[in-house]
Amino acid sequence: MELQCTVQNYEWGKVGRDSMVAKLISSADTNITIEDKPYAELWIGTHPNGPSLIIERGVLLADYIKDNLDAIGPVVRNKFGVAVPFLLKVLSIRKALSIQAHPNKAHAEELHQQFPDVYRDPNHKPELAIALTPFEALCGFRDVAQIKAFLNKLPELCEILPKAVVDSMLSEIEGDSSTAALKQLFASLMTSDKAAIASSLQKLVSRLEHEDDETKAYLQYSLLNRLHKDFPGDVGCYAPYLLNYLQLKQGEAIFLGPNLPHAYLSGDCIECMSCSDNVVRAGLTPKPLDVPTLLGMLDYGSYSRDQLLFMPKLEDENSCVWRPPVPDFAVVKIKVQSDDSYNTANRPSPSLIIITAGEGTACDTEPIPCKPGVAIFLKASRQLTLTPAPGKTLEAFQAICNV
Repeated sequence: MELQCTVQNYEWGKVGRDSMVAKLISSADTNITIEDKPYAELWIGTHPNGPSLIIERGVLLADYIKDNLDAIGPVVRNKFGVAVPFLLKVLSIRKALSIQAHPNKAHAEELHQQFPDVYRDPNHKPELAIALTPFEALCGFRDVAQIKAFLNKLPELCEILPKAVVDSMLSEIEGDSSTAALKQLFASLMTSDKAAIASSLQKLVSRLEHEDDETKAYLQYSLLNRLHKDFPGDVGCYAPYLLNYLQLKQGEAIFLGPNLPHAYLSGDCIECMSCSDNVVRAGLTPKPLDVPTLLGMLDYGSYSRDQLLFMPKLEDENSCVWRPPVPDFAVVKIKVQSDDSYNTANRPSPSLIIITAGEGTACDTEPIPCKPGVAIFLKASRQLTLTPAPGKTLEAFQAICNV
């Protein structure tokens, strides 16, 4: 069943036709006029803040599911109840989203009980992001040696932190004790005086502006300057010196498990996540920060780029699947060449599907014309036949439960 989906026009989104979200929705529906405004996210699913509508029936997908339990299937019903427990999105990012982390399930339940106005549901919020275009993100704390090297080159940062904290970090070798030193360093930064942070950032940006190209590249002047222009004086501008700066190529992915600090910076991606709004923010945002909660929950382990990249497994010659270590969701990428057709796997889960490239048809009982931006709901234990038009290749992403 073809879906009409919700667009979110958040301020950080790419504007007009620079946005892949805008390109997809105007491709799927030629009656849509793209305006000069941000098109940040396309939501496919049953989340109440952006529910999808079954076009042919004129009913919300969430309401259809309640009246058609077979659409969810017994395996998913037993685990999650009468619900699609995941949300499939396309994101088009012009400027950084907040540095944030998400609580695990038990912590989310606790936060929801204590602060229901802030943490509005008791669910965890693991996320998988798959790059559709070159994609930038901050993710996980850096190797301790890299952080120490940056501290030695950044007197502007060191001057706003207690000398004992900086000395403790610089004297550490990697291991359990370095995690404690990193935690202390990050806590000191997050609780530093806001005026002092703003002043030190301005001094750093001004100094780097006049440095040689090698120094600028090493101290990531281009990224720092961009963040500082978008969020002047924000403590999150120092994050690239503590968190890994990842530049993903198309098709590369990261999985954001509980307590892992991260921020999307730019680019377009497919995102799949559990249905939750639980976010604990650390910076690069005008929204409220919950620093005590954040400091107590973060994963202070050091990660390399290779550890953070999340690799798919090949299912067959037409599909690969990313299976995170959670039951809530997995994502399948399907690519069907011209002069071929492909039957999706028969899965015990309902599916949300977005066509991202090509032309053709998708058929369960009745064919749906496929082009970029077309979104489809497929019942549990049903197969979809994807057939490209002559000379075309169909590409789609299918979100399912990981059961």
